[in-house]
Amino acid sequence: MEPHQIWPLYGLRLTTPRLELRLPGLEELAELAAVAGNGVHEDGAMPFSFPWSDAAPQQRARATFQHLLGTVAAWRPEAWALSLAVRHEGRVIGRQDLMATDFAVTGEAETGSWLGLPHQGRGLGTEMRAAALHLAFEGLGARSMTSAAMTDNPRSLGVSRRLGYRDDGITTASVQGRPRTLQRLRVDRADWQAHRTVPVTVHGLTDGCRELFGLSLP
Repeated sequence: MEPHQIWPLYGLRLTTPRLELRLPGLEELAELAAVAGNGVHEDGAMPFSFPWSDAAPQQRARATFQHLLGTVAAWRPEAWALSLAVRHEGRVIGRQDLMATDFAVTGEAETGSWLGLPHQGRGLGTEMRAAALHLAFEGLGARSMTSAAMTDNPRSLGVSRRLGYRDDGITTASVQGRPRTLQRLRVDRADWQAHRTVPVTVHGLTDGCRELFGLSLP
């Protein structure tokens, strides 16, 4: 029996002109962990509200490996986190997450992501987020999507604004023992459609996948 026959999300795949996003098997997960171990931001910076990357390379790699396995183990239709490995030119380069609680009721989900340092600044972050938004709006029927970034993280904020997000207030988080300000962002279906520039194709969004996302079958 193939993995996707047991867990249909292993058959889900998103493609853009330069990228492929899919739930990683063990070998691909090891590649993803290695990318995390090699660094996802400059030393001294912390772009995440949960500072998972503030660790030695081996610890970062192991935490990435464990976290993604945990998202599969903890998955419920009422509360899920889809963590996709992002592949470019045959190599894993980062991770794109799509998360929701009671999505069938709210129609709202959140994105999160990271790229290995060598792959940043090339527009790939915009392309992988566009893939996640397409899955959410076109594939799953989302009403709106949210994100957040530190106010001193212009790259992440720029990705959101290029894709149609609007500012949605600020919040303060305690990160590594000090206050950090995050900009919340939101994009609805109309703004997403108005800002679509990246062609995205969704493969393998079966009835089995829809059930795992908590959606009734058409």
